[in-house]
Amino acid sequence: MINRRQFLNYSAAVAGSAAFSRYAMAANPMPFGASDGAMPAIDVAGARFPEGFLWGTATASYQVEGAWKADGKGPSIWDTFSHTVGKVKGGDTGDVACDSYHRYKEDIALMKQMNQKSCRFSVTWARIQPTGTGQVNQKGLDFYSRYVDELLGAGIRPMCTVFHWDLPQALEDRGGWPNRDLYKHFADYSAIVAKTLGDRVTTWAIFNEPWVFTNLGYGTGVHAPGRKDFNLFLKAAHTVNLAQGEAFRAMKAVSPKAQIGSAYSMSPPTPASDSAADRAAADRYHAINNVFFLYTAKHGEYPKAFVGNPPYDVMGVRDGDGKIMQAPLDWIGINYYNRHIVADAGNGGDPYTHYHEWMPAEGPVTYNGWEVWPRGLYDIVTRISNEYDKPIIEITENGCSYSDGPLPEDPSKAPDPRRIEFYRGHLAELARAIKDGANVRGYHAWSLLDNYEWAEGYSQRFGLVYVDFRDQKRTIKDSGHWYSRVASTSRLDG
Repeated sequence: MINRRQFLNYSAAVAGSAAFSRYAMAANPMPFGASDGAMPAIDVAGARFPEGFLWGTATASYQVEGAWKADGKGPSIWDTFSHTVGKVKGGDTGDVACDSYHRYKEDIALMKQMNQKSCRFSVTWARIQPTGTGQVNQKGLDFYSRYVDELLGAGIRPMCTVFHWDLPQALEDRGGWPNRDLYKHFADYSAIVAKTLGDRVTTWAIFNEPWVFTNLGYGTGVHAPGRKDFNLFLKAAHTVNLAQGEAFRAMKAVSPKAQIGSAYSMSPPTPASDSAADRAAADRYHAINNVFFLYTAKHGEYPKAFVGNPPYDVMGVRDGDGKIMQAPLDWIGINYYNRHIVADAGNGGDPYTHYHEWMPAEGPVTYNGWEVWPRGLYDIVTRISNEYDKPIIEITENGCSYSDGPLPEDPSKAPDPRRIEFYRGHLAELARAIKDGANVRGYHAWSLLDNYEWAEGYSQRFGLVYVDFRDQKRTIKDSGHWYSRVASTSRLDG
């Protein structure tokens, strides 16, 4: 699966198509629904959102904080990975990133200026427990406490993600997520965070995109810690499922009023043909890519993601693990970026799952080569809504990469019309999902700031706010001003 944080290079043909699409849309931005017929029509004017809908933005600790070894913070796997030659484009690191550790008040002021009512942020495990276990670093907790207070003072709901990929290196040295013992350490850490911030933070995401950090970190090696073994991915995934359930209970124990979910990367699959084999392959894709950590929490068992006998022995599944993994999540977070086509692979594809998948390019293409397909957000939200009995849903990430920056003749302005059209189309489709019965209470644009985009370093810009990484100057893009109007009126046609 190609994920936002994987950014695999496309072929020269796709790159040429992307360049043409960028040129064409910059010259004459085309509203969704007015294309050549490949893009389904979208009703922007009729889009409506419920009263009290939470408009927000999202960030992640390693991607924005910087201060990588300040005030007692220990090293994380992303510190190690980014400091390893050849792992990140341009040799970029998150050592400084957006310097939000020192500039968080400025960033929160931008959120307030943009009429935001929710901020999804994450905490760094190694900033709170430098080695992942044992003694707590009070300076790290104090930072996040100040951050939360600043949000509340600005009238913004804090939504805290407990783990957004930056595992303490000391725990990786002990085996990382494939090491079953890690789930207990994670529960201890989660309880520390919830006990400290739980008097002010009521909405929590335990994990961000668990499929991504387990598969890309241990299966393909594209991300930290850079290990390449499908069996390690399966072991890591099982540990994370155990950790999700154990952390849920640990956090509820110290903060009973906490509303706890997780943020899952989801891409709606379309069978490559109407054959039974391709339809079954698309179902397996959905099971392992979209709900491998959600279904398990809800049902205490794994979905039907494998061909033949499930590899539970490889995963390290033990009797009684179902009860540990099960957690009645209070809400479900969906991160949506693109759709996928899925075909049965016979005996090929990934071990145990046996499918091929790819991202089409019928719609416009973003700077990093991803298809823009707003309809996919409607499809995945309504599917999850129907499969899980109309749960509370929040869109925890949705966004796009374009390279637009401030105008040379007027640096206070940063026009980015393609990003506005991206958000307009996706939000219209989200409004349609709500109209059709999905219980969606909030939306978080990825991202507030241009930031460190993992293995792509600083080469991809997803922000509503432009960041000049030479001097950290922030400039709200046209899309940021547009989004602030949407947040104020809950309308897309203004």
